[in-house]
Amino acid sequence: MLFTNLQASLYKHLFKPLAFRTDPERVHDTITTIGHWAGNHLLSQRFARRLWFYAHPALEQDVLGIHFSNPVGLAAGFDKDGHLTDILPDVGFGFEEVGSVTGESCEGNPKPRLWRLPKSQSLVVYYGLKNEGAERISKRLAHKTFRFPVGISVAKTNNPQTCETAVGVADYLKAMNVFVSIGDYFTINISCPNAFGGEPYTSPSLLKQLLEETDKVETTHPMFLKMPADLSFDQVDELVEIAKQHRIDGLILSNLTKRYDRTEVDQQEVSPITKGGLSGKPTFEASNELLKHLYKTVGDRFVLIGTGGIFTAEDAYKKIRSGATLVQLATGMIFQGPQAIGQINQGLVNLLHRDGFTHLSEAIGKDCV
Repeated sequence: MLFTNLQASLYKHLFKPLAFRTDPERVHDTITTIGHWAGNHLLSQRFARRLWFYAHPALEQDVLGIHFSNPVGLAAGFDKDGHLTDILPDVGFGFEEVGSVTGESCEGNPKPRLWRLPKSQSLVVYYGLKNEGAERISKRLAHKTFRFPVGISVAKTNNPQTCETAVGVADYLKAMNVFVSIGDYFTINISCPNAFGGEPYTSPSLLKQLLEETDKVETTHPMFLKMPADLSFDQVDELVEIAKQHRIDGLILSNLTKRYDRTEVDQQEVSPITKGGLSGKPTFEASNELLKHLYKTVGDRFVLIGTGGIFTAEDAYKKIRSGATLVQLATGMIFQGPQAIGQINQGLVNLLHRDGFTHLSEAIGKDCV
């Protein structure tokens, strides 16, 4: 851990102060370019693996027929176009989600569309599903052999045309149909707060229409449904009842929050910003409560993935004990550094041993008993 702690210190005191003085979207694009280059060279892959990778048998799981070497994944929204699939396994991730991918290419919302909130340990995200589109991304990924599970998050293209229900559903289907044999699972994202028409498929009737059509997609991929952070338990339960009737194998809890009034948000820090959803710590407790609620009510029916506000091993462990089989993060890596993935995995093993568990599966849902 000495070398990892040194890396964390260098990131905190050297790289992060420099990066946080630069436009966040520009930094993100630069990191993506470097990561894409590094993934194409065996030497840089090995170098990253030596720096950051951590493995332990206690973290390995088979979930829905997919083998995960560890439970920590990169959440959708970071690797929008699938440029990082070759380097992320060496950084230490157990899986990732590409996208969200839409039927058509999308430039996203006007800039600026990404802001940092250091005091709140959050980002305000207003990208609006920026991506190259399903056809272009699928062509780039079609012939790759992935070294870890890759999920494809799909959403409807952010434009006025897809606000019409039939067009929106067709857009989801277009994205899914070009990925039927690429990657390992699908996530149907119904929870982007920054697109034309808002979140229409959080209406039970519209979700039913969408899932009736996605049921027809000819694929063996398991399917997850990504939920908003701001729904009440009653609203979530309505959506879950619809999901039960369709080819949904798991739930991801949850996406960005639109509630700027959450107690975790520094109001002075956020006051100049009037649009976008918040990631990171403002989503942590809300997603944990959803996890606990759904683990108790439908944990025997759906695999739960916990995302939102994971910065440390203790954060990830809390989600696991709240019912998550797998977890995802993105903001935590931005604030803590790439070495955080290995630190989280090693920390999880230590926490499992502390509590008398020999395997991760024994801890899932323990705080819900």
